[in-house]
Amino acid sequence: MNRQLSQQEIDAVFQNLGSRKASAGAPKGVRFDFRRLDRIAKSQLRAIHLLHDNFVRNLGSSLSAYLRSYLTVNLVSVEQLSYAEFLEGLPSPTCITSLSLAPYEGNAVLELNPSIIFPVLETLLGGNGKSPAVMQREITEIEQNLLDGLFRIVLHDLKEAWKGVTTIDFKIESMEKEPQLLQIVAPNEAVVAVGVEMRTGESTGMMNMAMPAIIIKMMRQKFEQQWSVRKALSTEAEQERMLRLLKDAAVEVEGRLGGSVLRLEEFLALEAGDLLVFDHPLGRPLDVAVNGVVKFKGQMAGAGSRKVVRIDGES
Repeated sequence: MNRQLSQQEIDAVFQNLGSRKASAGAPKGVRFDFRRLDRIAKSQLRAIHLLHDNFVRNLGSSLSAYLRSYLTVNLVSVEQLSYAEFLEGLPSPTCITSLSLAPYEGNAVLELNPSIIFPVLETLLGGNGKSPAVMQREITEIEQNLLDGLFRIVLHDLKEAWKGVTTIDFKIESMEKEPQLLQIVAPNEAVVAVGVEMRTGESTGMMNMAMPAIIIKMMRQKFEQQWSVRKALSTEAEQERMLRLLKDAAVEVEGRLGGSVLRLEEFLALEAGDLLVFDHPLGRPLDVAVNGVVKFKGQMAGAGSRKVVRIDGES
């Protein structure tokens, strides 16, 4: 049997072959964005989240002591995005600074919203900082000088938080009022953006930070070393060794009786021989503190000629 196929039959064969391949499904290709080579791993991003979580806890205490006013600081987000996207999310005008990262080359960005800057300035100048009014204007040179102490505390706590990974000396190189004027990297380059919410009185604002992802990728080995050290410390044998070393450490234990409440004029009039009455009923449990931290509840008791505190349970 020797018969040549017509052109119509040949076309039909190739059409059937194509339909079979389509039904079987082509293997999925691996997508890779060559424009974003500087993106970092999710594990490293989680480590950065934990690092800044410790940072905001310390910063809240530091700023409250500095301002002599209660201020809360909360970590809102840690994410990767382009530098252009980071700048688009900032208000205008604002207070944005360029930070050097010695010994690493490159710069980071630290921005404070006007909605939190002006209440802080009011507090520094003797006000209560509780005014809910939001001023949308540029800060003056005098106000910039007043913020030096605030930035010094923020950068100190940031440096301490990063010490667990690597030593970075954060220093302000320049300050701008418009986000678009501060170009530390190309707009399409990736940065790790950290959003922190700050609240004082009725005012709430954001503090935003951005560090080039390419610099953080250079620290990958240091992050891995930090993880390996933490993993080693978590072993049972290491915990037993640490406990043996700590057993000989001395701690201060004290039972606390509630004291009297005096007016200032009464306090100033105190002289040798005056008696102060403890405002503590006999039936009320005592607070027992270890190194200044209340850990137990107890009762006053006697042991011969001495007074002692009997531990009844944890506080």
